[in-house]
Amino acid sequence: MARKEGLLPYDRCAVARVIEYSARHAGDAEKLSMHMRSIADLLRESDYWARAANHDTVLASDVQQAIDAQIRRQDRIRDRLYEAIQRDILMIGTQGAVTGQVNGLAVIELGGFAFAQPARITATSRLGKGDLINIEREVKLSGATHSKGVFILSSFLAARYARNQPLALSAILAFEQSYGMIDGDSASLAELCALLSNLADVPINQSLAVTGSINQLGQVQAIGAVNEKIEGFFDICNARGLTGTQGVLIPAANVQHLMLRRNVVDAAAAGQFHVYAVENIDQAITLLTGLPAGAADAHGAYPEGSINDRVAARLTELSTISQSYQGNKPH
Repeated sequence: MARKEGLLPYDRCAVARVIEYSARHAGDAEKLSMHMRSIADLLRESDYWARAANHDTVLASDVQQAIDAQIRRQDRIRDRLYEAIQRDILMIGTQGAVTGQVNGLAVIELGGFAFAQPARITATSRLGKGDLINIEREVKLSGATHSKGVFILSSFLAARYARNQPLALSAILAFEQSYGMIDGDSASLAELCALLSNLADVPINQSLAVTGSINQLGQVQAIGAVNEKIEGFFDICNARGLTGTQGVLIPAANVQHLMLRRNVVDAAAAGQFHVYAVENIDQAITLLTGLPAGAADAHGAYPEGSINDRVAARLTELSTISQSYQGNKPH
């Protein structure tokens, strides 16, 4: 293509950078994009920057300059959004620990440019009749796939903790400061973690963000735009100062899709930022709270003090309270 277009020759490092770009464009570390228009645009712009610098060949730095220029032409909305987070207009925590609150990660796509929108997800609970209320769905701001994810996590909760007793719970999930449609099930893992934190009365580390969908068995499933989600939370943390405790939880199935920016890779290599691959809800809640999730024994009992033990105890307490109210009803 370079010969056909009459461009400068590319050195081996520049070719490698174009290949990385192609894999990132495909969203898969094991595949390359065949969208040749995007590749051609990058080659032409890289050639421009190489000639402007009086290079005889296109270098990797020229390719990177072209990539940076493409992003710079499209990132105004992203920058304004992240500025609002830095000024605490949009509330996203990157330190401390809070019960029933977790950082979720959504994605906004504008033309060919996609970026993450961190979102605070909260959960509350009280005595009820087994209802799990998704506020977004109640006000018609939830797409069908997002609503499906909430129903699935509700099913998981009842199947694991209330198989032999009524689920005397009323729980409410909300995306805070969200004013548009939410779709996709990639927040269902974060929503479940927020709810378990509330029920167990155990705080979640706010220096971590979560993405992933959940199934009825508690397994974490792959999601889309994993690179953009990681990089979005990294940018927020980096602007506030990396502490070495910040990171993102992703589904283990998405590891093969990682094609992260160089500054994110360097920060991870230096131990300043972390990407945790999780396979199930127990791994996720353990990382978020620092307490063991706890595995059930042959009798279905969980280790004392574990997250699952605390959740089961709270649901049993609510069931007992509900039955006492029913027993006091006048005949």
